Amino acid sequence: MTRNSHQPENTFPNRYSRLEIIESIGKEGLRKIREGKVFILGCGALGSLSAMYLAASGVGTIGIADFDTIDASNLQRQLFYSEELVGNSKVLELAERMKQLNSDIHIEIFNEIITAEKAEKIFAGYDFIIDGSDNMSTKQMTASICEKISKPYCIGGVEGFSGQVMSWAAGHTGYREIFGEGASCSNILPCAVKGVVGPAAGIVASYQASEAIKFFTDAGNMLYDKLLNFDLLSPSSTIFDIA
Repeated sequence: MTRNSHQPENTFPNRYSRLEIIESIGKEGLRKIREGKVFILGCGALGSLSAMYLAASGVGTIGIADFDTIDASNLQRQLFYSEELVGNSKVLELAERMKQLNSDIHIEIFNEIITAEKAEKIFAGYDFIIDGSDNMSTKQMTASICEKISKPYCIGGVEGFSGQVMSWAAGHTGYREIFGEGASCSNILPCAVKGVVGPAAGIVASYQASEAIKFFTDAGNMLYDKLLNFDLLSPSSTIFDIA
């Protein structure tokens, strides 16, 4: 794990002006964002876009984890990598892009597989967890560890033209209550091997980053006890109550 050196704050005084003028955020909400800590598991289509949006928004500390390298097949939807980076570490290249976008934030890098044992120790140091993984077992692990230590999370998934997102905090309905323990890949929050169009992944990642921003600022309503589902082919979107 490495961490970039702290840079002077407010390098560009008007950087967050478009956030600050939002009535439900304001100066106080912006302060909370700047002090916030988010951990993102997975640096693929979901995790990389969530990380970039949160870096741009000034989240004070962002942890990113992935053991994988960039493959040519990723370029169709993972927009922060490029042809010349194929074969390089996803997490290291993403961290560099985040630094280029915002030098004011802290980035914590985990270029490794995050096991359940490691997750419990790592998650404890963050305020909000985003799961951008592409497999059901990792999502199950994230939910299990977060619920064990009462750490709020947002889990998303995509398949084809569709996607789903949900969030959890103590006292609300969790991922495992909906999909069951040890659930296999299905049409709900499926494995990436079934294919996905880039825009669908972008929508899910945008929701996940928004959930983190809402968590810190108390703006709007979180996706607690709800499952957001959309299908770009129809097109349609539905929010299911899952309490």
